[in-house]
Amino acid sequence: MQTLSALCCDVNVGLTADMDNETLRAVATQVAGEAAELASTIRDESVTGGAVRTKSTETDVVTEADRAAERLVRDRLAELRPGESVLGEEEGGAGALDGLRWVVDPIDGTVNYLYGYPWYAVSLAAQVDGRSVAGAVVEPVSGRVWSAAEGGGAFCGEERLRASAADRLDLALVGTGFAYDVERRRGQAAATGRLLGRVRDIRRSGAASLDLCAVAAGWLDAYYEVGLKRWDWAAGALIAQEAGALLRLPAAGTSDGLGDEAMVCAAPGLADRLTAVLREVGAFEV
Repeated sequence: MQTLSALCCDVNVGLTADMDNETLRAVATQVAGEAAELASTIRDESVTGGAVRTKSTETDVVTEADRAAERLVRDRLAELRPGESVLGEEEGGAGALDGLRWVVDPIDGTVNYLYGYPWYAVSLAAQVDGRSVAGAVVEPVSGRVWSAAEGGGAFCGEERLRASAADRLDLALVGTGFAYDVERRRGQAAATGRLLGRVRDIRRSGAASLDLCAVAAGWLDAYYEVGLKRWDWAAGALIAQEAGALLRLPAAGTSDGLGDEAMVCAAPGLADRLTAVLREVGAFEV
């Protein structure tokens, strides 16, 4: 496996307005890699000395590293891709989906980061009219660099990714996640309990972008969650899709009865059956 430093080379794009997906993937890989290096370097100081704050609940934390990493991403994109808008978890951004927009989660898995649990990442995607066309998810601890460009496949380093060929739900390893709100977590836990007897097992690792990459690599057969934000899935969903997984993305106004906030990502042989069982156990009702 190549290291982060070996893969995140200077793409030298300068002041280009190039919309080529592979160029956008190279930019995402470079900039996310730089932010990952920063997050790793400043971790100790950013989680001590009162630098940890909360957002929606007391369990929903943000560190100084989250803010610093997003500032770095915004500054670098302003240099490499001037004039293009950015939506980020910490500093927000324009809500319109029209045109090209970068979507960044500066540290996906902040609670893991806070505790020193090594499953966290920087996620950066380029979207055109709300559709991801390039993205990278970079892990500071392992050095793994996951990336994809629409139509160009998905990769971990230089290794091309393939979703699993699983077709039996009872033998499927499924990932999920839980909300920060206590009442919603209780409902999600109850639904997960009902699902547990229908699958091989369930994993909950705390970083949606990496769960989606795990489906792309075949480490998970499927992943679902309710309540994700665009920055949670923008890069990881494209990586999973380019690896052959089937996706149902969170989207307002959908008519499939799953609600606006449901994400389902699964190997093709599991997608329909898993979605049906998730309906049965009430996974989308919380």
